[in-house]
Amino acid sequence: MSADLTRLEEFVEGFTKQTIAVLADFVADKFVFGEISRVSREAPVLILRHRETQLVPGGGANAANNLTDLGARVLPVGVVGDDAPGRELLDYFRRKNVDASGIVSVRGWTTPVKTRYLAGWTHTTRQQVLRVDHEPTAPLGPAAQKAILSKAKQHMRRANALLASDYGFGAVTPALLGSLRRFGGPKIKITLDSRYSLGDYKGAGVTAATPNEAELEALYHTRIGSDSSRLQKLAAQTMRSLELEALVVTRGKDGMVAFERGEKPRTIPIYGSEEAADVTGAGDTVIAVFTLALAAGASVLEAAELANYAAGIVVMKRGTATVRRDELLAAIRGEATGRDRPRPV
Repeated sequence: MSADLTRLEEFVEGFTKQTIAVLADFVADKFVFGEISRVSREAPVLILRHRETQLVPGGGANAANNLTDLGARVLPVGVVGDDAPGRELLDYFRRKNVDASGIVSVRGWTTPVKTRYLAGWTHTTRQQVLRVDHEPTAPLGPAAQKAILSKAKQHMRRANALLASDYGFGAVTPALLGSLRRFGGPKIKITLDSRYSLGDYKGAGVTAATPNEAELEALYHTRIGSDSSRLQKLAAQTMRSLELEALVVTRGKDGMVAFERGEKPRTIPIYGSEEAADVTGAGDTVIAVFTLALAAGASVLEAAELANYAAGIVVMKRGTATVRRDELLAAIRGEATGRDRPRPV
C-alpha cells in the first residue's frame, strides 16, 4: 500500500527542523560546455568552441547539497585538497551558509574531479562526449583520518541522523563508521550509500543502505534482471550480513524496492517518465531525501516513497542537480490532484 500523501507533505514541511551530519567523499563535478565548430583535420574528433565551465558539488558533496536545498541544516564532514577544486567546493558551501568547518583541507592531496565535456549545435541539447577523472594518487594519511573522526563526532552531537556517502576515496570507511556508531549510541540513524564496498560494512552499525541494483549485482557477482525472487534473496542476505534495519534498492525505470526487517518487500513504481534526461547524481538525491525523511519521523516506506518522488524530479534535470523542498511538495500535491509529471529541463 502506498504512503498517505498528506503525511508525506507533513514530513517534507518538517525538513527545515532537521539537522543532518554528512560524512562523505567530496567530489567536484565539472561541466565544460562547447559548441561544435567543425571536425578536426588532425583526427576524426569534434572541435568545440568553449562556451562555459561550471563546477558543482558531486559525490557525497552532492548529497549534502541536496539536503541543503531541501531546507535541512547540514553539517558536512570530509576532505578536499589544497587545490583550486577544493577551494571552489568550500566556497560553494559557504555561499549557501553551510557550516564547512568539518571539511578538512589536506595539503598535497588531490580533490577528486569528474570533468564532463558536453557538445551541441546552437539551440540543440548538448550531449556528453567525454569524461576525464582526476583522482588522488595516495590514500589519506592517519592525521587526516583522525581529523575526520574528531569532526564527525563533534557534528554528531548536534545531528538527528548521519548520512555516509562512500565513493572510495577514503573519507568513509567501515572502521570509522563503527567508531561513530559506538560514539553516537544506538538511537541515531546512520544511512549508507557505498559505491564499491557495501559488503565491507558488516558490524559498522549502519541502520539502512540505499544501493542501486547494479551495485547489489556487483556485490554478489550475479545478475538480477527481471528475477524479483533473486532480488529479494540478495536483499535479505545483505540485510542479515550487515545487520540492517532497512535496505532500499533503486532499479532505474523499474522504480525501487523497500526492504524492512520483519516486513514484506514493497515495490514503488517510478515517479515521472521512464525516459530520464540525466541520471547523474540521482543516487545522492535518493539517500539525501530518504535520510532526511527518516530523521523527520517517517517510516521506511514513507521515506522511500519521498525518495522516489525526488529521484523522478532530479533525473529530469541535466547535469548534477538537486531537488528543492518546494519541488518535492509540488510533486506530492500534483500526485494527489492528478497533475502532469515532471518534464526534462
